[in-house]
Amino acid sequence: MFIQIFSIGGTIDKVYFDALSEYQIGEPMAPELMQQGRVGVDFAVESLMKKDSLELDDADRDLIRARVGACPHDRILITHGTDTMTITAAALADIEDKTIVLTGAMQPARFRDSDALFNIGLAVGALNVCHPGVYIAMSGRVFAADEVQKNRLAGRFEPR
Repeated sequence: MFIQIFSIGGTIDKVYFDALSEYQIGEPMAPELMQQGRVGVDFAVESLMKKDSLELDDADRDLIRARVGACPHDRILITHGTDTMTITAAALADIEDKTIVLTGAMQPARFRDSDALFNIGLAVGALNVCHPGVYIAMSGRVFAADEVQKNRLAGRFEPR
């Protein structure tokens, strides 16, 4: 199995510089997380953009859709900010013959208490067993992309 990872940015890749929450989207954390998780599959990472998901627009989603659609691989992992992950997932819904899993983190991967490593592992597991379609792997669960929502107050994803 080969996994193509597309990095969009979001909290998973954030780097904070001070206590006032000044941040930038850093380089993709996916390669380091795949190594830390001892994931035993071949993969490649392509950074499509470095944006907070609240900054994504239709043109960004068109680019994501074009790159995923043109990708020769059938297992796609997208690291994405959590706020608009479901919107991007909906934009990918009609891509056929690919298993596409979006994941991210509620805390930056660089933070000790981040859920990033767990979510990457969950996403890789989903790519191993899910049928073609679009999924979101967050909060210890794999959801069909059109059956999930982010509960900001609880800090997790849950069924819609």
